[in-house]
Amino acid sequence: MKADGGAGDPSLPQPPKSNSSAYKGLFQYARPHLTTFLAVFGCIILAIAADLLQPYLVKIAIDDHLTKGDANANMLFLIAGVYLLLSVGGFLFTYLQNNLLQHAGQSIVAAIRKNLFRHITRQSMSYFDRVPSGSLITHVSSDTETINQFFSQVLLSVLRDGLTLVFIIVLMFRLDVHLTLYCLILLPIIAVMAISFRTYMRTTYQMARTNLSRLVAFVAENLAGMHIIQVFHQEKEQQRQFSERNRTYFRSNLREIRTNVLFNRSFDMLGNLSVAFVTWVGGNAVLGESIPFGVLFAFITYIRQFFQPINTITQQWNTLLSASVSMNRIWSIFDTVPEIQDRPDAKLDVANVKGQIDFNGVKFGYTDGIPVLHHLDLHVRPGEMIGIVGTTGAGKSSLISLLCRFYDVKAGSVTIDGADVRDMPQETLHRLIGLVQQEPYLYSGSIVDNVRLFDDAISREEVIEACRLVGADALIRGMKDGYDTLLSERGSGLSAGERQLISFARIIVFKPRILILDEATANLDSHSEQLIQRALAVVSEGRTTLVIAHRLSTIMNADRIIVMRQGEIVEEGTHRELLAAGGYYDELYRHSQGRSERPGLGAAKPLKQA
Repeated sequence: MKADGGAGDPSLPQPPKSNSSAYKGLFQYARPHLTTFLAVFGCIILAIAADLLQPYLVKIAIDDHLTKGDANANMLFLIAGVYLLLSVGGFLFTYLQNNLLQHAGQSIVAAIRKNLFRHITRQSMSYFDRVPSGSLITHVSSDTETINQFFSQVLLSVLRDGLTLVFIIVLMFRLDVHLTLYCLILLPIIAVMAISFRTYMRTTYQMARTNLSRLVAFVAENLAGMHIIQVFHQEKEQQRQFSERNRTYFRSNLREIRTNVLFNRSFDMLGNLSVAFVTWVGGNAVLGESIPFGVLFAFITYIRQFFQPINTITQQWNTLLSASVSMNRIWSIFDTVPEIQDRPDAKLDVANVKGQIDFNGVKFGYTDGIPVLHHLDLHVRPGEMIGIVGTTGAGKSSLISLLCRFYDVKAGSVTIDGADVRDMPQETLHRLIGLVQQEPYLYSGSIVDNVRLFDDAISREEVIEACRLVGADALIRGMKDGYDTLLSERGSGLSAGERQLISFARIIVFKPRILILDEATANLDSHSEQLIQRALAVVSEGRTTLVIAHRLSTIMNADRIIVMRQGEIVEEGTHRELLAAGGYYDELYRHSQGRSERPGLGAAKPLKQA
């Protein structure tokens, strides 16, 4: 597997190797829009020129005409007309620059967001064990939007306001060199203030972003488990924890705002003092007739405009820092290489797969030093239905995770038709295996789209036939819009049994060679379980089938039942053979039937938890 945006895919921008080079990675996304950025730069130059020439025109009108008593109305009218044209030109070029920059910025962010989502979906299961889903949601939504603000606000401010400062200084020197040199004394003061605030501001902005990410993660976690919260009356406790996180974010946000206000108001005060200083020095020069009044007027206008871009740039400082933090976090995800990757020579001929499964001396654990499976051996013949039972923690679901290659074995091998799953492309392997879990996931969309998972290559007729085979056709046709009925997220409005029938129909249309049921009947009532049992008989026909079940009634008719305990297979055989043996399976069966004693025997040993 090649991670999008990672080093394995030359068709995509390559992520930086460290957070400090995140801007280089961003530049690779911006490179295709270089022509647009050049057009933006040209519009900025023209817009700035149109704005800054206006005070100079007023200076000409004052010094060359009004103060000299020139009553030539035509010349004043011409100056006024040029002033109006400059105003209209400044508006048009500003409009163009903003639209061009927004188009380029949105395109870049859309590409980053697309590659980021694809990169996340290709991470290994262990990645999602470590990283909260709420944090990933923040990265895909909030962090990418912050990068958009970098283009629409920060980059525009740096280009436009930075060039404005350069042009203002040039015009000020042209008006009066000595007065300009007095004003430039302020530049070292500005630099000292910026450097002094920089480290402190970065800390406050990063703290606010981190606390927001934690808040979003907490909300996402609670929404996902809302039924548990309500059933166990945990609303007050969760509200308390939310209030605590919200209060922490509130305080860090206030700290960020206070820093921003203090920084910006300091520049405002410095700007007002500068205007007063120029008015005093320039006024004396005018009274002494060393400079004309028009020059002083233009100079005061420019000195006001001089501090406006500085103030604007400083106001974007928090956005720049937030964008830096967001870029570092996004590229840290791009730098994350999936633990499970395809080998360069991975291949699998699906057409010839028969479905033989072998676990050969498998040893596995989710964390080092804590094994879940201990040198396990299991061999499943093609087309055989295997039931897998055992108490929680016995290692049943770990078998499935290794077969699907959500994780890799620590020792031994898992093979299909004699080929190691590590030598197979993951995409092909996952199409070879059909998985039905305890909580089938349905998406927002029609029933047809949920059955074929938005794959238009599967026809509507195939979907209908699959639903008929699993016994869901009558149920679906009884709905208002039939197969076009729109389902909400997770299929709310459908019973657990109805959702399982739709997931069984998926198996029919995708035609996997191996079928896995992971506690698929655990949440069903007896009537729904009978429907699922009939559907199971249909979908398992001709397929190698592994059924994990707490309800032993689900696997009583399996060709073979595997009994697991503490990561090992302790018994195997048919239902009757295992009951006759009077071992661990018999103990599990009696407990599932509400009995603790075998007929004619004394009390059974208590059931041990694996």
